[in-house]
Order: sequence, then C-alpha cells, then structure tokens
Amino acid sequence: MKLDLATIKIKNLRLRTYIGIKQEEIDNKQDVIINVVIHYSAEQATNSDQMEDALNYRTITKRIINLVESTRFSLLEKLTSDILAIASEHQWVTYAQVEVDKPHALRFADSVSLCLSCNK
Repeated sequence: MKLDLATIKIKNLRLRTYIGIKQEEIDNKQDVIINVVIHYSAEQATNSDQMEDALNYRTITKRIINLVESTRFSLLEKLTSDILAIASEHQWVTYAQVEVDKPHALRFADSVSLCLSCNK
C-alpha cells in the first residue's frame, strides 16, 4: 500500500500576544487560539519510521510559539501570515492553512478569526 499524503493538525494552540490597534490592545497581551493544517508527502516516514524522514511538528510549533509570544502585531492578517510562513516553509509541504482566533474581539461574538492558506 502506498501512503502519500499526510495531514498534520495543530489544534487550539493557546498563546498570548500583543495584537490590535486600540491603546488597550497595544498595552496588554491578549489570548489567541491558533489552528494549523499542513499537508506533506509522508511516504518516506511511513516506510522508514525515522524522525529525519518526517516533518517535525514539534519544531514547527516551537517556532510558532516563539514568533507569537515575542512579536507585537497590529493586524490579525499579519500575525496569521507570519504563522503561515512558518507552517509552509519546509520543502516537503504541499499545502498549509492557518486560522487565528481572537476571543472577545467583538462585543457579542465569541471570537473573530482569520484564515489564510497556501498551495506550493
């Protein structure tokens, strides 16, 4: 059996960052919830069972955490785009999607989210 396409899903990564344009948002960190989907060919990994033949989701997640926690953002679009760049940078990645939720961004809504994706 040939296994080709793998899907890695990083679900509900809860972090805090500076995000927004109002003074209160600039001065105080806010919660964000990040979901990432990555497609890549996992044939080598399924045949070898060796880490060097797989996409390391732990490394990707650590880079996302570092970016989000150490950077200030005005726009949800920029934050989402920068995370997407990390998720899609490996040469094996064929598709990546990132959704970032900003809880309590609107008065009567649970959250506002932005989703970006790319095909390679």
